[in-house]
Amino acid sequence: MFKKEEGRFHVKSSEYFSNTQLTVLIDKETGVHYLHSWITSGGGGLTPLLDENGDVIINKNF
Repeated sequence: MFKKEEGRFHVKSSEYFSNTQLTVLIDKETGVHYLHSWITSGGGGLTPLLDENGDVIINKNF
């Protein structure tokens, strides 16, 4: 009846260490790479990843 749609974000990598989870996400619509952090005691954040010149990392071929 309902088809399952794919999410907007692709998980490129995910690591967990010392009560912190770090995940690199790619926006499938824009190609922008994000770093998502989460601390198990509560709290987290999301920020675009930047290259060596301070520009947002974008993969237009994703």
